[in-house]
Amino acid sequence: MSKKLQLLIIYCTATPEGRPITSATIRKWHTDPKPKGRGWKQVGYSEMIHLNGTIETLVNYNDNDIVEAWEITNGASGFNSISRHIVYVGGTDANGKPKDTRTPEQLKSLEMYVKAHTTLQPQWKIAGHYHFAAKACPSFNVEKWLESIGIPEKNIYRKK
Repeated sequence: MSKKLQLLIIYCTATPEGRPITSATIRKWHTDPKPKGRGWKQVGYSEMIHLNGTIETLVNYNDNDIVEAWEITNGASGFNSISRHIVYVGGTDANGKPKDTRTPEQLKSLEMYVKAHTTLQPQWKIAGHYHFAAKACPSFNVEKWLESIGIPEKNIYRKK
């Protein structure tokens, strides 16, 4: 059953700063059978922002405000049917500790993506993965960043 798009959730790959990751690697992590992968039917993200700022689509979707079954990705349990998910490569220091590692190119691409898609989806709220899981992901304060780039308050997810 199709549902109304309500959320954009931002993630990090939780990989060391500067280390490139391919979409094939992400797919393996998510869809390979356990114990090698998570055993999911679908990758967890709609798109991925590479270190150089390139945005790669991992799961095709339409730009309307309905999440069709074929568009659902497995990013945040319980919220996947109403969400789109974007991940940037990085998010940890060399020791695996959370760190905002977004490159200038990733920052520019993420800002462009959020602003463009908020114009297309004026009803959605933007959140960090940490809003829905006990994790530091995406390793930066999403609310403060959204405020700093001028996203309207009505589009900023705030945990109650």
